[in-house]
Order: sequence, then structure tokens, then C-alpha cells
Amino acid sequence: MSENNFQDFQDFAKRETLEFAREHKDEDTARLMLSASRYPAIDMAAAVQQIEGLRTAREKWPSLLQCEEFLYPPRLNREQASSEETAAHKAYLVDELCGVEAFVSVADLTGGMGIDSIAFAQRARFINPLNTQVLAHVDYVERDEKLCSLMEHNRKALGLENISVHCGNSMEWLATCNRGFDLLFIDPARRSASGRKVAAFEDCEPNILQHTELLREHCRWLMVKASPMIDIDLACRQLGEVSEVHIVSVKGECKEVLFVCGPHEGETVIHCIVRNKPGEFYNCDFTRSEEAAAEPHYCTAVGQYLYEPDAALMKGGPFNLISQWMDLEKLARNTHLYTSDRLVQDFYGRTFHVLKEMRPNRNAVSEAIPGGKAHVVTRNYPVAAADLQKQLGLKEGGDLFVVATTVGYEKKVFLCNLADHFLQGK
Repeated sequence: MSENNFQDFQDFAKRETLEFAREHKDEDTARLMLSASRYPAIDMAAAVQQIEGLRTAREKWPSLLQCEEFLYPPRLNREQASSEETAAHKAYLVDELCGVEAFVSVADLTGGMGIDSIAFAQRARFINPLNTQVLAHVDYVERDEKLCSLMEHNRKALGLENISVHCGNSMEWLATCNRGFDLLFIDPARRSASGRKVAAFEDCEPNILQHTELLREHCRWLMVKASPMIDIDLACRQLGEVSEVHIVSVKGECKEVLFVCGPHEGETVIHCIVRNKPGEFYNCDFTRSEEAAAEPHYCTAVGQYLYEPDAALMKGGPFNLISQWMDLEKLARNTHLYTSDRLVQDFYGRTFHVLKEMRPNRNAVSEAIPGGKAHVVTRNYPVAAADLQKQLGLKEGGDLFVVATTVGYEKKVFLCNLADHFLQGK
């Protein structure tokens, strides 16, 4: 049996292979491959693929571990798949757009591993885990036949009869399906033919800018997932009729940017979604005109605390509004750090307790950090963090932070540690 070539789950060899993977899930996979001859009944390449999938699931899709018959695709497909947290947010958006109790039809036009399709199909359970009511039908579309076969198996293993699997080119399928949908979801592939990562819509596959008319005429709402590196304002102009942008971060890392296109009045609303704990998220929303009209407060000196906005806020850019929302002082016009003498408990990001200001030279640093270990953070500073770390003779690690930045018009360096507050998810 070759990699990813699973037939019907009743195939005894496949069942035996999957059971082997679960029994050996904590073992060294390289050693298992070398000892494959000891297990002639086992497709060791397939077993290792499942073992690696199970390990990824511990962090990325923990609920899938409850389904013993779930089969995981190869590494690249796992890497490209949404996390459980980000998929749950998409399902939440369907409820926001269409109504919690409404039955909706969704087409996932770039199905891949199928995590988003599964979330859409289970959408009622994200509101109430005990809710078994089926409130969606999902059409999963994928051009890779092996992924389609895997999805057909997995939807049955999960008991999701409300997912239909279609193998083929998604734009061709949409043009001939003769149906309309409440929501179309598309996540274009963000790698070039040479394997290089790309961000702009026109460089992705499919290039949705060539298909916007087809997409719009088949749905009430269009949801487009884009690279965290996308230029948000340019993308809004390219897509047109963007009602909302959702920038989703998980545990301080910007994971994805979602564009929701559909009927709306007024400006595009940008939502910065901070997800630090499963099932919980914080939403900061604003418009570009609100940000332009906001007047930040600037500091004359750095107080006891420094605040670094979460990755979703850094991507969205409500930098003036943060000062007003939190009653914080901004360090400089182009320095997106904030300060106060009192601790703001509900700040969305990292909070540093300032221990001292110090000179950026090895002698001063060696005196202040005898162990020689610290994390280096630079914001609006002429030297990159990695380069500054080398210049100061520091190694990565420990509990201390060196924060180098610009305050007003002066370059300054502060020795800090992390302030204790609930949004750090400790």
C-alpha cells in the first residue's frame, strides 16, 4: 500500500496499519522505518504518516484524537490545513452572517485536508457542544483524488453525512453545479510552481481575481482566506464589496486573514481576533476612518510597563485607537509600543515590566544580565533583533527581555520581564 493510497476502511491491512500507528505513536519514526522488515503485514510508510499526523493533532486538532478511524494526509497537506481554533472561527462567522439557527449551504472550494469543511458541517456544535442538530450542508471540492478519497473516509468516520465530496477543478465545478450557496469559502494555494511562498491573490492558485464574477453570482457571502503577509487595503480594493476583514491570531501568532465579501453599507470593518485559549477569543474592531481620526497620547518618559500589541493588532493597524481604547501613551508616531505607570490587565498582547533603562553595549548588558541569556525585541529601532542580540553578546533564553525602541526621537534600550496577566494564557 503506497502513501496516502487508502482504500475502503474495511480493508484489513489498512485497519492493521492504523492500529499499529496508534500503538506505536510515541516511538521514533525513523527507527520504525528501519525496522519495517520486522512487520511484513504493515505498510510502514503509511503507519509513519499516521503517527506523525497523530502528533500534529495533539496541538493542532485535539478533538480529532477522539476519532480512532480518522486518517491523516501527508505532511504538506497537514501543514497547509487550518488549525481547529481558526476553523472554529470560520464556523462562528457563518453563524454571524447567516444566523445561528438558520440552515445554510456552504461550498469549500479548496478542500485540502478538510478541516474547514468539518468545522462548517459541525457548526451547531460550536455554539452548544451537546447540539446534534444538522444546520449545514457542505460541498467539499478538491482536485487531488487522494485527498478526496481520504475526505470521503473521514467524513464517514466522523459521522458527517452532511458533507458531499467532489473531485475536480473548483471553478469548473462551480460553473456547472447550477446551484447557489449561502457561503462560498476559498483558500487559494499560496505556493508558486517552484514551491516559493506567495501572498498576493494574483500569484495564488486559483487566481480568484479572474473568477470574482463567477464566485459572486453563486453565493450570498464569499469568504476568502489569505496569507498573513497580504496587503489588506490593496486586497480590499481588488476584491470589492468587502464588508469585513478578520485577522486571526492564535497564542500571539498571526495565522490567517479572512475577507468577507457581500452586501453591506458603510466602510469595511476590520476585526482583530485574539485567540489565546480554546473556545475563547477577543475582538477589537475598527474602520480605517476611525483610526485616522483617533488622536493618540504620546509619552514624555517610559513608565513602569511597556505594552506590545498582539500579532492580530499589529497586522490590522489600529495603532492610534489602541492608545485611546486602553488609555495608554504611545512611545512615538512610528513606534507601536505603549506605556503606563499602572498595569492594564486586559491588554491584548504582551506586557513588560520595565526593570531599568540601560546602555546598548556589552559591558552594560553583562552587568545587568550576568547569565548572558535574554530575549531581544526591537520596535522602530535601526538594528534587527538577531543582530542586536549578537552585538550585545546575548544568548536566547531566560526570563529577561531586552526591548530596544524609539521613544520620541531617542533610541532607548530597556531591561524587562513579562508582567503577569491573564491574557498570556498561563
